[in-house]
Amino acid sequence: MIGDAAFPVHSRPGVRTIVIDDEIPEVLAEVLEELERVQNVSPRIYLTRELGEIPNDRAPGIERHRQILERALRGYPAREMEFRSLSLLLEDSANKFTVLVFKTRTALPYAGVFIELDSAYWDNESERELRERLEKKRRLEST
Repeated sequence: MIGDAAFPVHSRPGVRTIVIDDEIPEVLAEVLEELERVQNVSPRIYLTRELGEIPNDRAPGIERHRQILERALRGYPAREMEFRSLSLLLEDSANKFTVLVFKTRTALPYAGVFIELDSAYWDNESERELRERLEKKRRLEST
């Protein structure tokens, strides 16, 4: 998670927060660059649905932020979900994994970027096919 300046520091186990003196798009670019370097995970990126709906006159600088963020994504697709849903996903993930939160100096509403890591060497289609084969084998063995 790459959070804005107002993103709360979680005290619960499973969440580590690192405060970074930089803006969200710059941190995102660095995180994506590092993930490309390691090559064994691929990012699934989520943006808040609210981010796209905030007018610049209500949050000056938000339009420029969206443009810079789009460039920082470097072609990676970004899914949109409401902030509340993404927060619940973060809390659920913290129950199973260590969640790393980069708290930035960005002071814009709903500007956070949520990143979930997937295996880069095993995709959803491969997993689905494997599960189907295992299920078929299990059915054959039970007859």
